[in-house]
Amino acid sequence: MSIQITCSTCAARCCRLEVLLMGDDDVPRYLTREDRWGGTVMRRLDDGWCAALDRDTMLCTIYQRRPGVCRDYEMGVGDCLVEYVRLP
Repeated sequence: MSIQITCSTCAARCCRLEVLLMGDDDVPRYLTREDRWGGTVMRRLDDGWCAALDRDTMLCTIYQRRPGVCRDYEMGVGDCLVEYVRLP
């Protein structure tokens, strides 16, 4: 079985993953928090979704400023496929 995934058909499953920010990331501070190890991560809502996700459109509200880890997350292959199958 072959799965064809695009960002517009996936329902933003990757937006429920923990995202650790790196030094050169330029994310608005109100969308971040400190994790238990002292790292800066994207803030998530109580239901686990990224705080930068527009729940009406399921698109990133800071797409041009999204973290490097999000930029590097390749659509439709590797980890994307794993999370697509794993998360409902």
